[in-house]
Amino acid sequence: MSLPATHNVPISLQTRLVLAFGILLILFLGLTGLVLDRAFRESVAAAVEERLQLQINALIGVAEPENGVFFVPDLEEARFSQINSGLYGFILDAAGQVLWRSPSALNLSLDQADFLNQPMERGQTVFGSMETTEQGRLSYASYGIFWSPLEQEFSFVVMESVEPTTAEIREFQSNLYLWFGGLALLLSIVQILLLRWGMKPLQQLATEVSSIEAGEKDQVEQQYPPELQAVSKNLNLLIKSERERQSRYRTTLGDLAHSLKTPLAVISGIVQQTGKDGGNVSEPGALKDLEEQLERMNQIVSYQLKRATRSGKSGYLGVPVKVAPAVAKIIGALAKVYRDRQISVDQELETDAVFHGEESDLMELCGNLLDNAFKYGDSRIHVRVFHQSRQLHIEIEDDGNGIAEGDREWVLQRGARGDTLKSGQGIGLAVAVDIVSSYNGEISVGTGSLGGAKIKVVL
Repeated sequence: MSLPATHNVPISLQTRLVLAFGILLILFLGLTGLVLDRAFRESVAAAVEERLQLQINALIGVAEPENGVFFVPDLEEARFSQINSGLYGFILDAAGQVLWRSPSALNLSLDQADFLNQPMERGQTVFGSMETTEQGRLSYASYGIFWSPLEQEFSFVVMESVEPTTAEIREFQSNLYLWFGGLALLLSIVQILLLRWGMKPLQQLATEVSSIEAGEKDQVEQQYPPELQAVSKNLNLLIKSERERQSRYRTTLGDLAHSLKTPLAVISGIVQQTGKDGGNVSEPGALKDLEEQLERMNQIVSYQLKRATRSGKSGYLGVPVKVAPAVAKIIGALAKVYRDRQISVDQELETDAVFHGEESDLMELCGNLLDNAFKYGDSRIHVRVFHQSRQLHIEIEDDGNGIAEGDREWVLQRGARGDTLKSGQGIGLAVAVDIVSSYNGEISVGTGSLGGAKIKVVL
């Protein structure tokens, strides 16, 4: 039995940053808390040692030996006089025997005192702590002194209960955890708010992309931080490229349909003419014409498919194509399409005129221009092809109604038609404009010597 495949769901950027900063915050506050706790403990310990040292100094200052024992009058520290007060004083001889103890230490035994087993150091204070049965844990300070009048060594010992300092440390730790916990919560909230503010441009970009997908916008419009400007710019370029590609495909489909009209019309004319003459389409002449137009249709389809996937300017490294034979071939095909109109064509074709580019581009360009001339001319068409100043000039004019001066720029646009009475889609001139533009050429509309429209192309 196979288990269903599991897919790892990627963690969002905001979650990643929250986790990363959260771990960093915990480490920072935790280490800071440990440092502060240790510093406070050390400061409390130093304060206890200082306090015990002061008590020893006070005890030494009032102690008076008398008959082998010490007499200590009432001390300023009242806790020495209160039994089990938490502050205890002792005076010991060199053998560790108690010569004097404070009233507060009457119930305290020194049997467990480890400092009794250590050698006495004159003028040196020894600090430590010990566990007692009666009073729990105590901190102590032992000071060794040589008493000159008696020529003996003594130890002055002061002990203090650790409970007050332990309670003080616990209170500090409680306050520390409380404040650090509140600080951690506050910083976490601020961190989330700052991250949301910092990630807002990404959310806005995602929203804009969704709007573009929904068709509500054409491109990324908002201004973004420098880190996202390249992304938004590339997105706009990608969107523009995709839309240009779609537009190019639509245009190519329209151009393909338009380009196939003439060969289809020729084939239709051959079939109709053969039917009128009572002949057979399989006759050699008809078959030749049919093969010629089918080959032309195949060339048109190949050309348009290649054009659909091509972008940018056309190159100039193609094999030079003689213009005169191509134009004559197109005129012959169109004459069959428009044979009923009896249109005469005057041709001034320079035999050495060549076109530096794709032959299919030349055929498409001249085919569209000549088709318009046959369609809109009354009875005459004048075609002129020549070279001048290393430029190829193609001029086609007819004796039709012409194109009004105000419409000459407009008719060059896709879908624009100056005469809606004739059949057509209004894309012939637009195709010509696209081809001429791809070769950095010029196309213009004017009035010819025959009184109709004149189309001039310079490549």
